[in-house]
Amino acid sequence: MASRQRILIIKLGALGDFVLSLGAFRAIRDHHPGAEIVLLTTPPLRRLAEASGLFETVWIDERRPLSRLGAFLALRRRLRRAGFARVYDLQRNDRTAAYFWSLWPRQPEWVGKVAGCSHRAPHVGKGRRHIVERESEQLALAGIERVPASDLSFVAAEVAGFALPQRYALLVPGGSAHRPEKRWPAERYAELANRLADRGITPVLLGTAAEARELQAIAAACPAAVNLLGKTSIEQIVVLARGAELAVGNDTGPMHLIATAGCPALALFSSASDPARNAPRGPRVATLQRDPLAALGVEEVLAAISAR
Repeated sequence: MASRQRILIIKLGALGDFVLSLGAFRAIRDHHPGAEIVLLTTPPLRRLAEASGLFETVWIDERRPLSRLGAFLALRRRLRRAGFARVYDLQRNDRTAAYFWSLWPRQPEWVGKVAGCSHRAPHVGKGRRHIVERESEQLALAGIERVPASDLSFVAAEVAGFALPQRYALLVPGGSAHRPEKRWPAERYAELANRLADRGITPVLLGTAAEARELQAIAAACPAAVNLLGKTSIEQIVVLARGAELAVGNDTGPMHLIATAGCPALALFSSASDPARNAPRGPRVATLQRDPLAALGVEEVLAAISAR
C-alpha cells in the first residue's frame, strides 16, 4: 500500500496573522484530502491550531536564533526525516528561507517566495494587498483556486462565570508594548466606555498584563465597566465576541478573533500599520485610521458604531 503523502504548512506569525490564515489552512486541507497535514507554528498558537481539526500534527518552533546551531540542526533533521512532499510557507521570511536552503539538495516542492523554490511568488508581500489576498495568490500558484473565509466556529469555551449582562461591548485598549503609537489613549476609551454605559451597554475590558495600566485607568473612570484583565483565554474571547453587541479595539490580535467570530467590530489604526494590509476580516468589520491615533475623537468612533 502506498504511503500517505505528508504536507507541511509553516505559519509562525502573531495571533492576528494566524487567524487571517485559517482560510488558507482550510483550502490546503481540502486540496490534499488524503494527506497528513503538519503545521509548524509557535507555542501560543498550538491549542488553537489543534482545536481547529485541520492538522494531524502540530509541530512547535521556539524561534530560537538561527545562530544557535544545535536547535537549527535539530529542526533540519526533523524536516528531512519527515519526507514532506510539499511545503506551504505562509510565513515567507528570512527564517523560513533558511529552512528551505537547509534541505538542499533534496528540497520538497515549496510554495513560498524564496528564490529557487518550485512555486515561487516573488511579489508576495509587496504592495498594499491584504494578507488574505496575498495568500490566495500564493496558493493559486500551487493549483488551489479557492480560499474560504477564516472560520472560528470550532472554538468552544465556558464564559458563564464572568456573569455578564445581556447587553455588553468588548473594548480592547492594548497592543504591542513596543508600539505605543498603535494605542488609542486610555482616556478616550474611558470616555467611550461611559458613553456606552449611558446607552445601557456594559463595557467589558479585555487585555493582559502588558496593558494593565490602561485597563485599570479605564475601569477607575467608568465604574460600570467589567474589567477582565488577564482573565480570558483565546477561546473565551471568541465566545464572548459571539454574544457582544459590538467591539472597539486597536490593531491587535484579539480584534482578529473578535471580528472573525462575527461580532460587529471597529478597529482603530494609526499610521504605524496599514488596514489595507492588516485589518481584521469578518462579516461586520470597519476601520478608522488617524495619524496620530490620539487625533481620533470619541464622537467619530460613536458615529462609526452607529453606522454599523
